[in-house]
Amino acid sequence: MNDKIQTEDTVDEKHGTVLDTVIQVTQAEHELGFWKGAKLYPKAVFWSAFFCIAVIMAGFDPQLVSSFYALPAFQKKYGQLYEGEYIISAPWQTGLGMGNAVGQLVGALACGWPLERFGRKRTLAACCCWSIAWIFMQFFSSNLTILCIGEIFAGLGYGFYVVIAPVYASDVCPLALRGVLTASVNLAFVIGQFIAQGTAAGVESKTDALAYKIPFAIQWVWPVILLVGLCFAPESPYWLVRQGRRDDAKHALEKLTSNKDRTGLDAMLVLIEETDLLEREIEASTTYLDCFKGSNLRRTEICTMVYLIQVIGGNPLIGYSTFFFTQAGLASANAFYMGVGNTALGFVGTCLSWPLMLKHGRRTIYIRGMAVMTTILFIIGFLDIPKHNTGAIWAQATFMDIWTFVYQMTVGPICFVLICEVSSTRLRGRTIAIATAVQSLFGIVFTIGMPYMLSSEQGDWKGKAGYLFGAISACCLVWCYLRLPETFGRTFQELDIIFDAGISARKFASYEVVQEVHELRKVE
Repeated sequence: MNDKIQTEDTVDEKHGTVLDTVIQVTQAEHELGFWKGAKLYPKAVFWSAFFCIAVIMAGFDPQLVSSFYALPAFQKKYGQLYEGEYIISAPWQTGLGMGNAVGQLVGALACGWPLERFGRKRTLAACCCWSIAWIFMQFFSSNLTILCIGEIFAGLGYGFYVVIAPVYASDVCPLALRGVLTASVNLAFVIGQFIAQGTAAGVESKTDALAYKIPFAIQWVWPVILLVGLCFAPESPYWLVRQGRRDDAKHALEKLTSNKDRTGLDAMLVLIEETDLLEREIEASTTYLDCFKGSNLRRTEICTMVYLIQVIGGNPLIGYSTFFFTQAGLASANAFYMGVGNTALGFVGTCLSWPLMLKHGRRTIYIRGMAVMTTILFIIGFLDIPKHNTGAIWAQATFMDIWTFVYQMTVGPICFVLICEVSSTRLRGRTIAIATAVQSLFGIVFTIGMPYMLSSEQGDWKGKAGYLFGAISACCLVWCYLRLPETFGRTFQELDIIFDAGISARKFASYEVVQEVHELRKVE
């Protein structure tokens, strides 16, 4: 009997020590500032940025292909004559755009299992090899059918990339750096789009096959860089803990921080283990079905919607910006220059989002951004009322650039922060995969519709597309107000507790979690 009492006392003492450690580490996470965090975790910053190189590819290819629709050499090689000019027909624009989107949809859904089975590093390495192979088909394609097949299979890899990068960033960085590093995924998209626009503008005057082959060849650079760097990258400590590889997880933490304090690393490891334990108590398994059970259903809804808004809230107009500018009446060269300026503003906007999210909440930035973007879309629509007015055309192009700037400063980067913070650590890969797949599915819908909407031989909507996207954006703004929670300044464990408690979105920021942390996993 005495032995039993002593054993229970020992368990209680050990459990109390663990809880004390969790509380201390949580408090330390809250007190850690951005610059101190960057100094303490410089390698986490580097490797998060390194994994985002994969997302550059995902931003580069779709933007490049849509820019080719206004490229004279590409039009002459793959297009057809229409009223004395070569054009890429709306059906083929749809087919090429759908190829990439379909590939991303399938790739995102397929990503969940290998990501959990083989880890982040090996999965990304396999995808790089896959991309290298299918770029050959794009480069040597002799007709639009072969090019479309290449887009489909290359898109499979992009579906993996856009899941792996935010998952890895959220796994390796502390609370103080989580917003900026996960938002860097959006910056990688913008960089890819910017390089694509700049490359297309640089070859616009070329009349031979190099005008479109050079941009395709550039895509071989990034997977090679990734394959070399992955040999030295640390694996996700969260994934290693789930695999029961505690020592490897600790070694990974050592590679991510400049702090060699063993006690501090042990404490951080305890927090990771306790977060995983809490989530295992909430959900016993990690299947796609679990993403739709209990509190995870709400988390999946939020992740899916904030990602979906990127597609349905006006972004398709930006993806077709160069083509839109030419259809609106700008000369080909001016359209390409406006396209480059559009993505350059996106780059600046994303960088400005970093200081914003260090001071303001995710919900606040997202909702205010949506309000401004919705207004701009309606303005673009109203500016289409004057017919054949050069000033109105330039005003539309300018407002598209402003829309891009606001989007990339608010909704664009905050989306990736939210999908990483809202999803549970155990289901993060699958939750983001679902959100990516839904986004890609609706991307296919707009890929089918946009060419018919904008093409001069079809709908010829021009700026009137702003009415459609403005109305959709307004509906999304209402959803954001009612359903989007504030995750700023919360550890993953705190977010697990709040979601499990069913707290409403508007009360997330004020909810106190301290008492619940003290009550975690009491010994029965």
